[in-house]
Amino acid sequence: VDLLVIPERCRGRPATGESARLEARGRWVDGDKEMNLRYAGRCALCGVEIPQGGRAIYNTSAKSVRHLDCGSGVDRGVAGGSAQREYERRKAKDDARLAEQKANVRAVFGTGFLGRVATLLAVDDRPRRSTQVWAQGAVGEERVADWLDRLTEVGVIALHDRRIPGTRANIDHVAITPWGVWVIDTKRYLNKRPDVVTEGGFLGFGGTTRLTVGGRKKDELVEGVLWQVERVRAVIGDSPSVRGVLAFV
Repeated sequence: VDLLVIPERCRGRPATGESARLEARGRWVDGDKEMNLRYAGRCALCGVEIPQGGRAIYNTSAKSVRHLDCGSGVDRGVAGGSAQREYERRKAKDDARLAEQKANVRAVFGTGFLGRVATLLAVDDRPRRSTQVWAQGAVGEERVADWLDRLTEVGVIALHDRRIPGTRANIDHVAITPWGVWVIDTKRYLNKRPDVVTEGGFLGFGGTTRLTVGGRKKDELVEGVLWQVERVRAVIGDSPSVRGVLAFV
């Protein structure tokens, strides 16, 4: 699993030093060659098989093939959609709970001055942290999606908020490129930075590598991305390659 930390100053348009040349060539990249395929192959972008003799683009570096015009009409999804819906669901539940608590207090103390004071003292109406983190996560996914979508000019197709069939889980982003597929899980921790530490070992040898965020172990984040990678690999197979990324925003 790769670890990507996006600093605040780098959350705009990603640098592409050869963008003018790439735009002039469409969405071609180094190693691309248009040809009639000698053998059937699976498109690295959409996963659909291209028959033997079909006209396609072969990338000599990645040894992958793709359709001449792939990605148009694809439902890219809405970044942060699931997180935003979960936030709205939880917030509606919180609001209903608060309304009920306030009604119970006012039923005893009335709606006058005494009732207002009693409500203020008895009901904690501060936003719940467990609810706010979902809105926070949605913002992080939107930022990463904006960054990924700008890579279209170099042949990247980014899919967002993809539901995993048979589960309630989703994959934040899937970046499909001529060089492979990246499964990206976005995390947004306010005022907490990720780090990779080694426990045990001797003089730099051996030991166990751990992921920490704000000084706390977060190995489960790595395990979650690996699980997502396996779900994608089960669908598309071993080619193109599938890698996992943890993106901290």
